[in-house]
Amino acid sequence: MITFDWKGVLPAVTTKFTDNDELDFDAFDINLKAQLEAGVDGFILGGSLGEASVLDEQEKYDLLAHTVAFVEGKVPVILNIAEQTTKAAVRCAQKALELGASGLMLLPPMRYKSDERETIAYFAAVAESTPLPIMIYNNPVDYKVEVTLDMFEQLAAYSNIQAVKESTRDVSNVTRMINRFGNRYKIFTGVDPLAMESLVMGADGWVAGLVDAFPKETVAIYRLVKAKRYDEALAIYRWFLPVLELDIHPKLVQYIKLAEVATGIGTENVRAPRLALVGEERTYVQKVIDDALAIRPELPVGSWGKVTEEVA
Repeated sequence: MITFDWKGVLPAVTTKFTDNDELDFDAFDINLKAQLEAGVDGFILGGSLGEASVLDEQEKYDLLAHTVAFVEGKVPVILNIAEQTTKAAVRCAQKALELGASGLMLLPPMRYKSDERETIAYFAAVAESTPLPIMIYNNPVDYKVEVTLDMFEQLAAYSNIQAVKESTRDVSNVTRMINRFGNRYKIFTGVDPLAMESLVMGADGWVAGLVDAFPKETVAIYRLVKAKRYDEALAIYRWFLPVLELDIHPKLVQYIKLAEVATGIGTENVRAPRLALVGEERTYVQKVIDDALAIRPELPVGSWGKVTEEVA
């Protein structure tokens, strides 16, 4: 079985597009480089923020192959699987292994609201098809299927199901998971405005969204919390919260891409049916970003940096 440490900050990276609606690898690389310099611990490709629903299968594989080559083994590269059929999910898992992915993030079946038995069977089929380690994405708010504690009890039989992206928006669920399973599952907070709370309660990492525009600040919060330097982390988090709340809106892709433009590490291009922001909505989001940039905090020395560095 392939293994790596499930911990740290894992950006759910945005997918960059050219003006002609093709993959923009040049812009993508600028963002990846900024993330690596900030000290992120891996990348997640093709998630909701990565506009998975509008990428074709080959584009996902092209992104994966490109990212694996770009990072040169420095950090894990994780491919998100969000498919409508079990057959397609298994095929995606097998192709991910072939292309050098380090792991998978796995959603329940798309479109169809599967029941408990069907959801378990779906996850099990993918787990049995690959040696890659798997993170279950538990987001009943957006995807309408909750992976309950009892379901995780059944999934514990699959040794390569190793982590959970906890996006129930109930911070207490971090404690429930730890009380029930100890360290059997690594827990990642998946909701930016609840990130520090979840990390303080024992989450092992952060699958982050606004990290795509603010990588250093995101890494700093994570590392300071883990070093129990809570006051320093909280000062950054309080500054960051109005921006982090952009992560929980249906237009999070457009919002976060606008933030990437503001910090110079992304483009605003999205793929239809999404459209760039206009009017009062654009003015509001831009103001949130600009207000934050106007008072961007100085980060403690050593709180961010390449993955070989650690906060003291």
